[in-house]
This record gives sequence, structure tokens and C-alpha cells, in this order.
Amino acid sequence: MRPLRRSLPAVLLTLLLVAGLSGCGSGSSSEGFEGIRESGVLRVGTEGTYAPFSYHDQSTGQLSGYDVDVANAVAEKLGVRAEFVETPWDSIFAALGADRFDVVANQVTITPERQARYDLSAPYSVGEGVIVTRADDTSIRSLDDLSGKVTAQSATSNWAQVARDAGARVEAVEGFTQAITLLNQGRVQATVNDSIAVYAYLAETGDTSVRIAAKTGDTSEQAFAARKDSRIVGELNRALDELKADGTLTRISQRYLKADASGSPQAQPSDQQKSEPRSTWQLIADNLWPMARATLTMTIPLAAISFVIGLVIALIVALARLSTNRLVSWLARAYISVIRGTPLLVQLFIIFYALPELGVSVPPFPAAVVAFSLNVGGYAAEIIRSAILSVPKGQTEAAQTIGMDYVTTLRRIVLPQAARNAVPGLSNTLISLVKDTSLASTILVTELLRVAQIAAAPTFEFFALYTTAAVYYWIVCFVLSGLQGRLEHRLGRFVTS
Repeated sequence: MRPLRRSLPAVLLTLLLVAGLSGCGSGSSSEGFEGIRESGVLRVGTEGTYAPFSYHDQSTGQLSGYDVDVANAVAEKLGVRAEFVETPWDSIFAALGADRFDVVANQVTITPERQARYDLSAPYSVGEGVIVTRADDTSIRSLDDLSGKVTAQSATSNWAQVARDAGARVEAVEGFTQAITLLNQGRVQATVNDSIAVYAYLAETGDTSVRIAAKTGDTSEQAFAARKDSRIVGELNRALDELKADGTLTRISQRYLKADASGSPQAQPSDQQKSEPRSTWQLIADNLWPMARATLTMTIPLAAISFVIGLVIALIVALARLSTNRLVSWLARAYISVIRGTPLLVQLFIIFYALPELGVSVPPFPAAVVAFSLNVGGYAAEIIRSAILSVPKGQTEAAQTIGMDYVTTLRRIVLPQAARNAVPGLSNTLISLVKDTSLASTILVTELLRVAQIAAAPTFEFFALYTTAAVYYWIVCFVLSGLQGRLEHRLGRFVTS
């Protein structure tokens, strides 16, 4: 095959296009509270899966909870509206630093480390650390008894550090609901958390299988977190002072926590009537359409767009890999090595959370497309390269003898034959991509898995809802497998034995 010097401009063009796409949405954030007042919006980061502080009400589907209502009340006092950005807890501070929102409202405990790195408001809830165990477990009666035990904690929460300091082995989970689930399943022996969250859970569920075994002796104060030197904390504190004075915070805490915001369990219960829990089958039925809609509007489009762009990148990289030009071939090898040698989740985090530190801010869906496309390009390039090499060299030489140039030979002789050989490998790449789209939930894309997480958080029906999500993924992959078979059969008609 002739030297592929023509591929160098194509490679450079691709790099420019990717850089241009990565730059979409970049911009500077507004300075201080004046910028928020001008926009009329206070952007609030919260989990959306941390009942009763931030979760989706199963009867309305709306984002609800103690922290959500407090944030709405603060925004109203400031004369703006709250706009919520749902983010997994373990990446919520990275998103704050990347200017995805103005403040975090998600039971952020005030610690010296956080005070040094972020602007923290005055506390809007106060609690104390407690150790929760199974009701029949009497082996833990104090903080010292955690030594050698296994606890479930959010990896970046202050309670995880409390457990580690006590000598416990910490299993990382996404939130309190998963910690309680692991505790009930016997996979861990305890979880350490704030008394407010525990009392609210016990009041809401009536769960008698777990109990508060001991107190840690730590007092926790929860506050809004903003970027350092954001110049908005003063306004937040003014609004919180007014909400405390007029009793708004007390009413909100009574509604969601069945106790006052100081964490006192002796407060009078709320008058709000607790609705009858739905059956597992009813819960699944209620979430069939939301999951299907997320599959049709997010999961499938994300996979399709990323796969098409990834194929274009893969073809260019494969041709560059075959080039006799050492620089072009080396660049292609380096690209493939980096993509295949780093986890897809890390690639997603670099594009979405790390690039804003360099002044490049990419919206969630385009960021996912960029990451998935680059990933597909790295893996599919080797599939396409091997398919091209499987075409006998004699056919290329024959084409050249009748006057065909390189591009014509590639388009009419090599690629049509290579396409058939590449179908199985590329189909597997597409099927893997469909499943990998579940990782997009970590960068604020509300796809199928995220919808299942939102539904499971306040109900603790993890098995039922995650299994339903798995069925949706399987259906999509099953259809793709069928299409792969039909495509192979169609291309096979042109092969002579």
C-alpha cells in the first residue's frame, strides 16, 4: 500500500474538531452575588438520591427534601429562583469547582478542611454523630468498638473519616440509603452518620431491623458550600438568619425530619400524613415509562451519536496507524495507547470536571459524547486496522496496475471487503458502548441508570428497580445483536466461496 501521507491532514483536522467541540460551552462565571442577581438564578448542586434531604417525591416526581426546601426558601429571600443540578455526592465538589453550580445544598458538614477550601455559610441544621447497627448486634456499644469492623460510608463524607479513625474498614457507597441497605443485608456491620438522617429514616420507614447503638461524640453542623472567595456567603447568611427568625427552618425540618433542625428527637411530629407505601410491582409499573423515556431520549441517542463519531475517528486513526510515515503512525499509536490504557470513567471526569480548571467548560451531554467518541475511536481503530489487513494485498496491487489511485482503491476495493470482516468486532463495541452509557450518570446526564437511582433512593427498592434497568439495557443489546446478524447475512451474499 502506498504511504498514507494524505492521512496526516485528516488526523490534524480531527484533533481540531475535537478541540473545538470540547470548547463548546466554555465561559467565565459571574462574580459574586451581583452575577446571581442579574441572572435571577441561584444554581444549587444536590444529590437527588439522599432522602429525606434531597430526593424525588414518588407521588409527584418532583425534587423534594429538607435541603431542597431550604435552598428554595433562601433563593426566595434573595429575590431569585433556585435551579437545581443533580450530581452524585462523590463528584459534587468537583462539579462546584468546575462552576457547574453556585452552591452545594446536600448536608455539607462544616469541617476545618472544607472551611479552608470552600466558603461555608452559617449552619442550617445541627446534629450529632451516631453509630447504626443491626438490631440484634450487641458487639458495638461505643466508637472504640468499631475497630476491626466494616462500615458503609460515602467515600468523601466526614463520617467516613470518623469511622476510619476508629479503626473500621470503610466500604464506599453513594449515600445513606445504600449504607442502610448493606447493613440490613449483613454485608457491613455498622454505618456512621448524622443523627438527623437516622431519626428521619426511622420515623419515615418504621424500620425495626436497625438501631442506634452508640453516639460518636461528634457534633455536626450542615451548611451551604460555595467556591472560595465567591462573595455570596454574606447574602446566604442574611437569608438564613431571616428564615430562622420567622420559624421557616423549623417548619421545614418538622415536615421532613420529624424533629427540629438541631437534631432533637423529642420534637413534636409533623402533622403531615405519611402516605401508604406502594407495592414493589406498583413501583416498577410507575417507573416503566420514565425509564423507557430515558432510554429513548438519552441512552440510545448518546450511544448512537458517540458510535458514529467514534467510527470516523477510528477510520482515520486506523489509516494513520498503517501509514509508513513514522510521525503519523506514532501519533496514532500514542492515541490508541492512551485511550485503551486509561479507564473510561477517568476520561469522563477529565473532560467534565478537570477541563473547566483550564477554562474549558463542556455541558454534560456533549462532554459524554466527546468522551465516548474518543473511547470508541481508540478501540475500534484496531478492529478496522485488522479488517483492512485481512484484505489480500494482491487486490490493492491489481487496482494500482489498472490506474486506480490510493483513495479510489481504498473506497472501492479495500473498505467494502474490510467492512464485512469488521462487523462482529464493531458490533461488540457498540453493545459495550450502550452499557457504558450508564457511566454518564456521574457527569449529570439523566440516562436510564440515573432514573433508576432516583426512583430507588427514597423507596430502598434497589433490587427491583436496578433489575428493571438491567432489562432495558438487555432489550437494547438484544435488538442490536439481531441487527448484527442481519447485517452479516446481507454482506455475506457478496462473498464467493
